Amino acid sequence: MGPEVDTPGTSAAPAPPARPRTGARTGAALRSLLHTREASIIGALIASVLAASLLVEGFASGRNAGFLVLDVAAIALIALPMTLVIITGEIDLSVASTLGLTSAVMGQLWVLGVPLETIVPLCVLLGAVLGAVNGLLVTVAGLPSLAVTIGTMALYRGLAYVVLGDRAVADFPFSWTGGATARLPGTDLPWVALLIAVLAAVFALVLHATPVGRSLYAIGSNAEATRFSGVSVRWTKLWLFVASGTVAGGAGVFWTLQYGSARADNAFGLELSVVAAVLLGGVSIFGGRGALPGVLAGVLLLGTIRNALRLADVSSDVLSIVTGLLLVVSVVLPTTLARVRARRPRPAPPS
Repeated sequence: MGPEVDTPGTSAAPAPPARPRTGARTGAALRSLLHTREASIIGALIASVLAASLLVEGFASGRNAGFLVLDVAAIALIALPMTLVIITGEIDLSVASTLGLTSAVMGQLWVLGVPLETIVPLCVLLGAVLGAVNGLLVTVAGLPSLAVTIGTMALYRGLAYVVLGDRAVADFPFSWTGGATARLPGTDLPWVALLIAVLAAVFALVLHATPVGRSLYAIGSNAEATRFSGVSVRWTKLWLFVASGTVAGGAGVFWTLQYGSARADNAFGLELSVVAAVLLGGVSIFGGRGALPGVLAGVLLLGTIRNALRLADVSSDVLSIVTGLLLVVSVVLPTTLARVRARRPRPAPPS
């Protein structure tokens, strides 16, 4: 037979569907990005900064920007590993007590004559050990992290009072305390802002650009299925708790030097601000969802609101109320929106 020839009236093969243009794909991606929780938080942060700049005297100054960064530095540092912990469906409420205990140990070691060059790494190591205790209780003993870290929150804070009592150690050398709040050359920003940026880049790289980060999301979504896929869920969670404790120990060193005082009650209640910032930044309390850019925006949003209220001479009790309200909203709002979306009637498929 010869080759077939199309004749008039013969239906030709359907043409392949046209691929969307690059501009259309870019526009769709942009619209998708703008509808994310992280974009909403960043928008709220920008709006809050603009409102505070217009309404609160002194807020927009460079000097105040430096104070704001120092105010949220410990929260930002601890929020980085906390983000990864919550994405896996766990939580660490002992971070502020870990900070307080490392601060108390730092003060006691200084009283005993140990040089700060030795004290600092020991305190960071102590934080890692405290985090490992949490991790072992959760992964080996199989206890829920909420119950474990509520218990160690009280335990570590009690140990801080055993170590230092009600005393305050405040005779650290100025070369260390002044260095903790020193500014980057030519700016009003403290050097700790650079440290936060570097650590944030490292944590973001791990979470968003490596197989480890993908496994964290998978663990938070379905730990059992992730275990069957070959991921060591126990070891992963254990190392996350170690990282959380290590950063909290380092934050304890920074807090002590920043305020020039080692006390057992340092950072009391800070865990609520950390959790509020993380959840406000779009991380799901149930695990499996969230991104570090949103968390950093949540930290800055919380810090902006608190800083503006302080400049407006609002009492500390109101600041605690605001933090609590933001924590409640960050938990309730996503759940409510998800239920609303689930109840919407789905469009009928084209016939």
